[in-house]
Amino acid sequence: MAAKNMRAEAPPVVLTLAGSDPSGGAGIQADILTLASLGCHPLSVITALTVQDSAGVHDLMVIDADWVNDQARLLMEDMPVAAFKVGLIGSVENVAVIAQLAADYPDIPLILDPVLASGGGDAFADEDLIGAMRDILLPHVTVLTPNSIEARRLGSNDPDEEDDLTLDESASRLLSLGAEYVLLTGTHENTTEVINTLYSTDGTARAQHWERLPGSYHGSGCTLASALAAILACGSPMLEAVDDAQEYTYQTLLNAYRPGMGQHIPDRMFWARETEENEQAP
Repeated sequence: MAAKNMRAEAPPVVLTLAGSDPSGGAGIQADILTLASLGCHPLSVITALTVQDSAGVHDLMVIDADWVNDQARLLMEDMPVAAFKVGLIGSVENVAVIAQLAADYPDIPLILDPVLASGGGDAFADEDLIGAMRDILLPHVTVLTPNSIEARRLGSNDPDEEDDLTLDESASRLLSLGAEYVLLTGTHENTTEVINTLYSTDGTARAQHWERLPGSYHGSGCTLASALAAILACGSPMLEAVDDAQEYTYQTLLNAYRPGMGQHIPDRMFWARETEENEQAP
């Protein structure tokens, strides 16, 4: 009897729009690894090309906005997308393209990791780009995932007041600009533990404390935002998704490795290596 041609059901599809990091530590490569690790099919629209390694960024070339738009629109007509994840945007024109895409698909959650600079401090956004993110993109954002530096910069209209803004004030301003939730990460704060806080438009704030790990990591923010997009795409409610995304990210950092001369890289496939080790154990 001939075997039936059994086709597997497609996993949830997530579209990530981000810059390319040839080191595989951050950017769209980190998104793809995270989304696949968490059971999603990743679609990848490249917004910028970089020359970088695990130590830092040496050059950046922004992709033309028409190319970004064409990449995304063709994919949207082909596959049902369950979530958007946005990272490095690169230009005001690309902000406009992504904002219009989100406006045309308002039922798809959009997770924005506002990449304003590299982990080594290389600038990825000027004031015009940041202003465009505030004015036309944040109103479409389901969850914004800034670190404390990004939160203060996005939440401030005056660079001179950035240092004076509290994290609560920054989050409140970002919510008033249109974001539905702000998951503000505290890695850069001078605290014994890392405190991540979820702020929402209903006025609640929910803090979670994590052990501060030694060393520095390349792509932790990309990992968190992509994990959140993946878990939401798989159907989890928001609070559960936020918890699970943080736990997953923490495990990737706990199992991070240092393949080059720069920062550690989160191990997005840590669970697969744990399985292999268990199978090989006597």
